[in-house]
Amino acid sequence: MSKVKNLGLDNSLLNEFLGELRNVNIQQDSLRFRKNLERIGSIFAYEISKTMQYKTQDITTPLGVSTMNVLQEQPILATILRAGLPVHQGLLNFFDRSENAFIAAYRKHHQDSSFEIQLHYMSGPRLQDKILILSDPMIASGKSMLLAFDELLHNGKPKHTHFVSIIASTQGIEYMEKNLRSVNCTIWVGAIDEELTAQSYIVPGLGDAGDLAFGEKLDE
Repeated sequence: MSKVKNLGLDNSLLNEFLGELRNVNIQQDSLRFRKNLERIGSIFAYEISKTMQYKTQDITTPLGVSTMNVLQEQPILATILRAGLPVHQGLLNFFDRSENAFIAAYRKHHQDSSFEIQLHYMSGPRLQDKILILSDPMIASGKSMLLAFDELLHNGKPKHTHFVSIIASTQGIEYMEKNLRSVNCTIWVGAIDEELTAQSYIVPGLGDAGDLAFGEKLDE
């Protein structure tokens, strides 16, 4: 069963960074665009950490011993190349002892303007009974995220999966909820936009996150 957590509904610095990501003028600075994706990734990491299991541990200081609550286990961090890299780095800044998984996916465009999502490869650790955090900046139709998740399942079934995205469409969220009914998971987003175009672009969205972060690419 999935549940959706929209962090953008509460006032926080996340909305400040998200506003800059959407701003067509600030978008011209690709370094700042990547940094804002990374910052939001770290915010998601902090919020997700509140849902995890902890254990007590005695920490020796120069003057004595302090009993602290520390993470019981590190999650596995996964992302979809290439757009997901800055968000992934933000998560990794906080979960800095995590193992990592990477999936290469792209839109294969056809002459009739339609496209399909194709995967190049997947590389990652064993996932059986682990906590998985799978990130991608946008959930448009939701198909890319679920295709990546299905590929990751070849490495084992996680006990809980956190899907992380900066902006999602209403249609994409509905698609994921419909197809994740038997999966123990949480969907984390910074905003949910209502419109999705026929080409699966979110409106108002922010444009192509991969191009804005790393430069334009040739269509396959």
